[in-house]
Amino acid sequence: MTITHPSNDPDLPGLIDRCLAGDQEAFALLYERYAASLYRLAYSVLLVEQDAEDVLQESLVYAFRNLRNYDPARGAFRTWLYTITVSRCRNARRRKWLPTVALSNLLSVGIEPSAPEDESPEIKAAWQEVREALGRALQTLSPRLREAIALRYGQGLTYREMAEIIGCPQKTAESRVRLAHEQLRKAMSAADRSALEELWSI
Repeated sequence: MTITHPSNDPDLPGLIDRCLAGDQEAFALLYERYAASLYRLAYSVLLVEQDAEDVLQESLVYAFRNLRNYDPARGAFRTWLYTITVSRCRNARRRKWLPTVALSNLLSVGIEPSAPEDESPEIKAAWQEVREALGRALQTLSPRLREAIALRYGQGLTYREMAEIIGCPQKTAESRVRLAHEQLRKAMSAADRSALEELWSI
């Protein structure tokens, strides 16, 4: 049975239908298409590489096994995958205490904007200081607030999409991002806050 999928990706419906028919190449193509963004989301929430890799595998295995349960009328395929991934991240947090990670690894997956490539060494060094300050500040956030920041800035989702993924009203998603902003401001110096506000407009 062919399903119509509302998507900006014109070949996604065909890929999903091929997966449902047992086409292994289609499974591989879907994996390649979504694995990187799902890993970034998992790592942004968990901050541990191995746990993020485990969550990625668990999420995609679950998604592929339950592909027939995906209902395009209820939302985009990407949103469905993000919902599964956030759920698996929460399970991972409950299973064990996650250790603190090195600051050099904290923001390597896309939460923060990248420094302009053509800037001087001095500006790049200052940018790195802001990255590290942001890393320390992110570690002070609760898991739910870090989820909100990861979805909003790491994945570029709207508040409506965020609400659907984390299972809360849109106003709650907005308030979590706002609260995360407030806590990040408190955890950072005035100079670092000023630089970050220019980047994130917060």
